[in-house]
Amino acid sequence: MHHSTAPEADRDSFVRVRGAREHNLRGVDVDVPRDALTVFTGVSGSGKSSLAFGTLYAEAQRRYFESVAPYARRLIHQIGAPKVDSVTGLPPAVSLEQRRSSPGSRSSVGTVTLLSNSLRMLYSRAGTYPPGAERLDSDAFSPNTAAGACPSCHGLGSIHRTSQELLVPDPGLSIRQGAIAAWPGAWQGKNLRDVLEVLGYDVDAPWRELAAKDREWILFTEEHPVVTVHPVRDADRIQRPYQGTYMSAHRYVMRTFSDSKSATLRARAERFLVDSPCPVCQGRRLRPDALAVTYAGRTIAELAALPLTALDGVLATAPPDGEAARVLAQDLRSRIGPVMELGLGYLSLDRTAPTLSAGELQRLRLATQLRSGLFGVVYVLDEPSAGLHPADTEALLGVLDRLKAAGNTVFVVEHHLDVVRHADWLVEVGPLAGEHGGRVLYSGPPQGLAGVAGSATARHLFAAGGEEPRRRVRGANGCVRLTGVDRHNLRGVDAEFPLGVFTAVTGVSGSGKSTLVGQVLAREVGERLADPGFPVRRLVEVDQKPIGRTPRSNLATYTGLFDVVRKLFTAAPQARARGWKAGRFSFNVPGGRCETCQGEGFVSVELLFLPSTYAPCPECAGARYNTETLAVTYEGLNIAQVLALTVESAAAFFAQVPAAARSLRALEDIGLGYLRLGQPATELSGGEAQRIKLATELQRQRRDHTLYVLDEPTTGLHPADVRVLLRQLHGLVDAGHSVVVVEHDMEVVAGADWVVDLGPGGGADGGRIVAAGTPAQVAAAGAGRTAAHLARALGRP
Repeated sequence: MHHSTAPEADRDSFVRVRGAREHNLRGVDVDVPRDALTVFTGVSGSGKSSLAFGTLYAEAQRRYFESVAPYARRLIHQIGAPKVDSVTGLPPAVSLEQRRSSPGSRSSVGTVTLLSNSLRMLYSRAGTYPPGAERLDSDAFSPNTAAGACPSCHGLGSIHRTSQELLVPDPGLSIRQGAIAAWPGAWQGKNLRDVLEVLGYDVDAPWRELAAKDREWILFTEEHPVVTVHPVRDADRIQRPYQGTYMSAHRYVMRTFSDSKSATLRARAERFLVDSPCPVCQGRRLRPDALAVTYAGRTIAELAALPLTALDGVLATAPPDGEAARVLAQDLRSRIGPVMELGLGYLSLDRTAPTLSAGELQRLRLATQLRSGLFGVVYVLDEPSAGLHPADTEALLGVLDRLKAAGNTVFVVEHHLDVVRHADWLVEVGPLAGEHGGRVLYSGPPQGLAGVAGSATARHLFAAGGEEPRRRVRGANGCVRLTGVDRHNLRGVDAEFPLGVFTAVTGVSGSGKSTLVGQVLAREVGERLADPGFPVRRLVEVDQKPIGRTPRSNLATYTGLFDVVRKLFTAAPQARARGWKAGRFSFNVPGGRCETCQGEGFVSVELLFLPSTYAPCPECAGARYNTETLAVTYEGLNIAQVLALTVESAAAFFAQVPAAARSLRALEDIGLGYLRLGQPATELSGGEAQRIKLATELQRQRRDHTLYVLDEPTTGLHPADVRVLLRQLHGLVDAGHSVVVVEHDMEVVAGADWVVDLGPGGGADGGRIVAAGTPAQVAAAGAGRTAAHLARALGRP
């Protein structure tokens, strides 16, 4: 352990942590300077996030709560303080995590950056109003307020509608035969049919033969007639007459869609709905009086739809109409500046948050912080380089330097070597992942890491470059051609993806990579799988979306391993003696689970004004099961203890169980040996979720030619783990499959067989293929912003 001992005088210029034991940290002591840029690094799962977020940020947050209100103290008591003996010298902290939870559809680039507020102010105070119209408050320009939202679509811009074609897919059937597909099944559907019959409608004629006005009424009426139904008597049971209420198919679908608690029912209702632009506001989301106000000749909806670079241009050239307009336009431009600087000028204010990547969202929050003018705080950032092309990383470093120059302390959890090199101070956590990590190997200035044995980062940070022998470029055995692709910023693009090789798709953020690969290529291949002449037989898309949104989903349930484990427990003598079935060992159904937390192991703690958090269940302390269930053991462990095993320990424990061993080996091979089997999905990073999906695919060992599509698979991976992942992906290609990755890591691109480079810029300046060929050809072509960085990775000047 290296301790930097500061001179006595400026003792307090360090944040000092003593005895941190969060997650896998082993009583860590570490000192980190204030007013500096410190990077926490180490292999994936080593414990660096537990130190930066789980300990430092959590402790800063706890102190903030303590100072707020007595009511908040009660909550902290429930959430629990981080496991640490002491932390001294810690200023208040702002966390910019790549939140796992996706923001709702009402949040947009404008609301995340607060730029919408400034734009609404500009329209309210300095807009051009129609003659005689009265000034509107800035609220009237927001689709999220009652004052501004279009009353027809409630400010969403689109409405869910049903149509006769959707509700009745086969008009040749009669109502009795089930013409109205949207109706519920079983008793309720029969009841609706009986009611119609009592009302005098013909339920035996083919639908298309009914009068148009009858069909209209049956499907769309808002009335609720109540009639007495005399059921046809079945010989075996006497049925009494009852009062039946009619509900139209349209109303049934809308009600199910908006009110049902069951996701399956909601999804079923959604099949009968189409999203169409709201006929009243044409999708512009606002009331007519707000849309009548213009600035520089445009409505607020038109400006919100422009890329920020174009919006900035309009604001720069519009002649200021008075002092208010000048000040407000100036303020808005100063806020757009940092967003453009971080390479996000291609986004428009009305772009909804769910369509943004985690990296884009985090950089938008970062840009907002740059303007907030806070100083003396700690910023804790989670891989700010995620999703950034090497050309954009330089701008990011400039932003981090400015946060520091404003008098703040910046803590960054990061794997990107350019960011690591840029640090004033490095904290290396390791040496390995999970239970083999959790120690601080080094804390000090970057150059000092060179002498640390066992540091995975040092090997890559100080490597002479290109130590990997380059693979021979493989030849393709076919290709998928896409022609005239028009989507988002792709305009009439023709692209070829060779098969049987490893293809990397590159380009700056917003150049159209995910659109081309995730939306166009995957959809095209998906549609052609049915064609027997098409060389690809299967498509596997592996994204970074969580494997589940609650603590109920975990690695074991997702990979199918849990089914195997439950069978083993059900076969145990204690379980057989009690006649227990596999369901007894599931924490998702009543029976064996702890009912206090309903098998989640956590209870949700609702905080006023703050996102709700999970705290361990007071009854089972996170074990998820009741005491009777925990009495059953398999090879000496109960079910909760098995779920607490890491993949690595489980592989040894289940070595004799082929079904379990295969799935565990696949997880180990991909570098996830450190995860616990029962680790809730809510605790996994996007990169971990993606690798779990990949391992689940790898254990299936397909013979058919499969196309694997991965979006930035190296996000969240230390360079040492990237090698492990690449070995797997190249192995798939050697086995006769095709792999396409969207990737910013030039080491990965340099090892590909084929590269498709999009650009030259982002947004409207992107969406074209600037180069395609082998890595050497693309590096030499020099057309886009990738060439120079790729040439460096190939070891060419």
